[in-house]
Amino acid sequence: MFDHIAPNGVSGLPLGKPPSLGAPAFDPALPFVLTRANTNAAAVLSGEARAVGLARFASLPDAMQGAIFMAEDLSETAAPLMLAILDSDERLVLAGLASAGAVAWCHPVMSAAEARAVVSEASQFRAQAGRAADWSEADLAQRLRHHADLLDARLVDPLWRAFAARALQIAA
Repeated sequence: MFDHIAPNGVSGLPLGKPPSLGAPAFDPALPFVLTRANTNAAAVLSGEARAVGLARFASLPDAMQGAIFMAEDLSETAAPLMLAILDSDERLVLAGLASAGAVAWCHPVMSAAEARAVVSEASQFRAQAGRAADWSEADLAQRLRHHADLLDARLVDPLWRAFAARALQIAA
């Protein structure tokens, strides 16, 4: 899911929610962009699926708040939505799973060794998902891919790992 993250145009938050306290949502000078996965089937199948930018923010706390605003607009029956916050150089700062009214942030890996273990585990889940799909177990395959995506969401850029972990501690 996060293999090709790059904001590819920015759209507004649903239902006119403010992206942050008075900050313009689409100013390209703002360093943080809130994104969601591109679910366009043609883009996914071609391998060119880029994350869709939802809004830009001046700070990480503002971007986190923007994600919460978006989650508040999701209905109780809506499928959870994977969101990612990227910096101006398109590095992953933080990611989480938004559902009705809340965002469950994925805690970032804290070392290269932990990142390698996460990549290995996510690869194993994707391989299992492929086998499950071959066995006509579509639901199991989808759950396994989702779990792999959640693991990938922990692969925060090394520059942001400590900062993102601290932001999650403060938010808690």
